Amino acid sequence: MKIIDKKTIAEILVEKIKGLKIEEIEALLEIPPSEIEFTYAFPCFRLAKLEKKSPDIIAKDLENKLRKSEFFDNIKAIGPYLNLKVKPRFILESIFELKGDYGRIRNIRNNEKIGKKRIVIEYPSPNTNKPLHFGHIRNILLGKTLSNLLKYKGHNVFQVNLYNNRGIHICKSMLAYKKWGNNKEPDKKSDHYVGDFYVKFSEMAEKNVNLEQEAYDLLRLWEQGDEETLKLWNRMNNWVLEGFNVTFEKLGISFDKEYFESDLYLKGKEIILDGLKKGIFEKTEDGAIVVRLTERYNLPDKFLIRSDGTSIYITQDIYLAYKKKEDFNYDRSIYVVGDPQNQHFKWLFAILDMLGFREDNYHLSYGMISLPSGKMKSREGTVVDGDDVIEEVENLAFSEVNKRYSDISESEKLKRARIIGLAALKFYILKYSAVKGFVFKPDESISFEGETGPYIQYCYARIASIISKSEIQINTNINWDLYTHKNELELIKQMTYFPEIIESAEETYNIHLIAQYLLTLCQAFNSFYSSCQVISDNKDLENARLLLIKCVQIVIAIGLEILGIETLEEM
Repeated sequence: MKIIDKKTIAEILVEKIKGLKIEEIEALLEIPPSEIEFTYAFPCFRLAKLEKKSPDIIAKDLENKLRKSEFFDNIKAIGPYLNLKVKPRFILESIFELKGDYGRIRNIRNNEKIGKKRIVIEYPSPNTNKPLHFGHIRNILLGKTLSNLLKYKGHNVFQVNLYNNRGIHICKSMLAYKKWGNNKEPDKKSDHYVGDFYVKFSEMAEKNVNLEQEAYDLLRLWEQGDEETLKLWNRMNNWVLEGFNVTFEKLGISFDKEYFESDLYLKGKEIILDGLKKGIFEKTEDGAIVVRLTERYNLPDKFLIRSDGTSIYITQDIYLAYKKKEDFNYDRSIYVVGDPQNQHFKWLFAILDMLGFREDNYHLSYGMISLPSGKMKSREGTVVDGDDVIEEVENLAFSEVNKRYSDISESEKLKRARIIGLAALKFYILKYSAVKGFVFKPDESISFEGETGPYIQYCYARIASIISKSEIQINTNINWDLYTHKNELELIKQMTYFPEIIESAEETYNIHLIAQYLLTLCQAFNSFYSSCQVISDNKDLENARLLLIKCVQIVIAIGLEILGIETLEEM
C-alpha cells in the first residue's frame, strides 16, 4: 500500500527538481480552492529565481517529466502552477486499511514514532472554594482534547491537575460556613454547597467591613496549623473535591497525578529564600522579597514574598515546575490557563530562567467564554456553573430526541440525550480558536444542522444507516474509474488532507482545526448524499460508493474521538 500525502508528493517532485530539498518542496505545496478539482498545486516562482526561467515554462516542463507517474490521475500546468490530482485508489485504500491509524500515517510510513515526547499537560487548576464554572469547562475540554491528540500522535502524555486549596479565597468560604453553616452536611451537590458560602461571604462583607480582616485572621490560623481551622479546611475541601469528581467523570476526565497548593507553597518559599541568599532576588526595606525583571526580560518587577512573610501565589508554581520535572521527566510542560494569566506566566518562565531551570514550558492561553446573558462573575454570585450548562444542553438534547424518536425507550432517550448533549457542548467550544473569546448559545449548539456536534454525529449515523441497508461486504476490490461525479471527487479530496490537519493541530495546538475540518468533510458528504445514490441496481457502483462513505465514517470517528465525542449508530 502506497500512502500519498504532501511529503510523498515532495519526494516524487524532488527527483525532478534541482535546488530544493524535500522539506522546502513540501512547504511550498498548496491546497487549491475547492472549485479546482486538483488535490495539490506546486507554485514555481521559487524555481524561476533558481533556474532563471519563467515559472510558466518550469511548470510545463514538470508536467512533461511527471506525465507517466502512477500516482496521479491528472497532471496539468496552469500558468505558474503545477497541479496534481491524486488517484482515489491511494486515498481510499489507505483509509480503509489503516482505519483508526489513518491520521498517524506519517509515523506508520516511517515505521517509527517521529518526535515522540514526554509531555505534561496541567489543567484545569481550580480553586476549592466553589464549583467549576463555565470557563473551567473550556479549560477542561482544551486540556483533554490536546491530551487526546498528542496521545494519538504517539507522545507520552501525563495529565495533571493542581488544586488551589489554600489562601484567602478558601478562608472566605470557611468563615461564612463557620458563621452561618450551622455545622450542616451538604444538602446539594457538595461543591455547589461550598460555593454558596463563598457567595454568602461576598454578600455579608458588603454589610460588615470587618469580615475581610476576619478572613485574613483565619488564614493566619491555617498557616500556623491551628487544629480546629485545619479540620474545617479539610472537611470543606473534601466536599468540593467530591463535587468536582462528579463533573470530571461526566466529562470523561481523569488525571495521572493531582497536586495541591497546600503541599507546594512552603517548598516554593524555600526556593525563593535560597534565591535571595544567592543574590538572584532582593529584599525591600519592609522585608518583602522581589525579583527585578525589567532590564533582562522587559517585564515589571514581581513581589514573591510579602513583608509579613506570607507567600505570593507564584511561589507554589515555581516549585511545581521542579516537582513535575522530578515526577515525569518531561520534555515539555504545558499549562492550560486563560489569557487573564498571560502576565503571570511571563513572570513564571522568566523567574525559572533566572533560577537556572530552563526546561521547555509553554502557556496554552485561551480567551474567555460567556453566555448571551453576559460574562460570568463569581464574586457577585452570578457565576454560570459548569454543571448547569451541562444539564441545560442535555435537557435540550432530550427534547430533540423525544420529538424525533418518541417510540424508543426512556433509557435509550436518556442515553442519546447525554451523548448528543455533551457532543453539542464540546464541539461548540472546540470549534473556536483557543485565543478567541465567544458567546456560547445552548439552543444553537444542539441543532442537528449547522456547525454543531450533533450535525457531525448525524452524518456518522446516516452513513451507518446506509451501510446497514446494503448486502455488500465493503472491500477495495472495485472499479476505480467509477468515481466520476464531482461530489465524489470532492469527498476524496477532503479526506486526503486529514493527516495534514492532524499534524498541523499537533504542531500548533490549534484544536479547532480538527473541528472545522469535520464540518467541511460532513458538508461535502451531505452534498454527495443529496446527488449520488449509494444503494442501487448497479452493484459495482454501489460497492464503490459504500467504500467511499465507509472511509468518510472512519475519518469522522477518528476526529470525534480526538475531540472526546462519542458516536451513535442511530440518532
